[in-house]
Amino acid sequence: MRGILLAGGSGTRLLPLTSVSSKQLLPVYDKPLVYYPLSVLMLAGVREILIISGDQHVDAFRMLFGNGSHLGLDLRYARQESPRGIAEALLIGRQFAGDEDVCLILGDNIFYGHGLPPVLREAVATVDGCTVFGYPVSDPRRYGVAVVDDAGLLVDIEEKPASPRSNLAVPGLYMYSNDVLAYPEKISPSPRGELEITDVNRLIIKEGRGRLVQLGRGTAWLDAGTHDSLLEAGQYVQILQKRQGMQIACLEETAFRMGYIGIAQFTRLAELLPSESTYGRYVRSLVHN
Repeated sequence: MRGILLAGGSGTRLLPLTSVSSKQLLPVYDKPLVYYPLSVLMLAGVREILIISGDQHVDAFRMLFGNGSHLGLDLRYARQESPRGIAEALLIGRQFAGDEDVCLILGDNIFYGHGLPPVLREAVATVDGCTVFGYPVSDPRRYGVAVVDDAGLLVDIEEKPASPRSNLAVPGLYMYSNDVLAYPEKISPSPRGELEITDVNRLIIKEGRGRLVQLGRGTAWLDAGTHDSLLEAGQYVQILQKRQGMQIACLEETAFRMGYIGIAQFTRLAELLPSESTYGRYVRSLVHN
C-alpha cells in the first residue's frame, strides 16, 4: 500500500496564521502539524508516500523532509493547483499509486492511541473497495456521519446531517483498493466547486464494498483546522508528553521502532538534532536507552 498525505487547502479558517505558511506547517506544541499524519502512515506500515500541497507551499515540505530516505521512506511531492476537494487527491495520486492500494490521510488530522497501529495494519491488509473509520462524537451534526445497519455494517455516509442516524463521525483517514482510485471521475463537483470524498465513498458503499472500522475509546482524534482546535491539539500533546515522558509523532523514533532504519542511522539522526530542544533531547536519550 502507498500513502497520500493531502496538505493542501487555503487554510482560510486559520487566517492570518496561514497568510505566509501552510496550515500543515503550523506548530502543534513542539513539531509541525504534518508530523502527526505522516507518523500515522508510518505506523500503518506505509513507506512510499506522496505529499500533495499547493504551488506556494510544496517546496517547503520538500525542504522539511527531502526524499525521506533518512527515515527509511520514499517521499514524493505533487502540486494541487487550487483546492478542488479531497477526492481530487486520488486523481492526482493515481500515477504514483501504480497498481498499489492507497491510504489517504488529511494533513490536519491527528490520531493517537496505544491500540491504533494494529488496527491500521489490519485495515491495510483487508481493504477491498474503501475502508473508513468511525469515531464517536458528542455532536455528529458537524461531521460526515457513518450510517450502519443492525449488524453494524456500513450502509451510507451522511454529510453534516440535521438528524444523525449514528454518533460515528468519519475522520480524515481513508483506505482504497486500487480499482476505485478513478471513482472521483464519476462524480460532479459539489455546490462549493469541490470533488467531495463523501460522494466517492458513497458510490463504493452502494456497490457493497465499503467497510467501517470503529476507533475505540483508547484512540484520540483531533482536527486542527481552526484556531481553537489547533490550540487544543497543542495542549493535548503537551499534557501527554510531559506526563508520559515520551514524544507523540516523533518520526525518527517511529522509523527506528518500525525497522525502517537501523541503530546506526538512528544515532546519526539523533546527533543532528540540537540538544537545546526538548525534541532533540528526547531522541538523543533514546540512543542511550
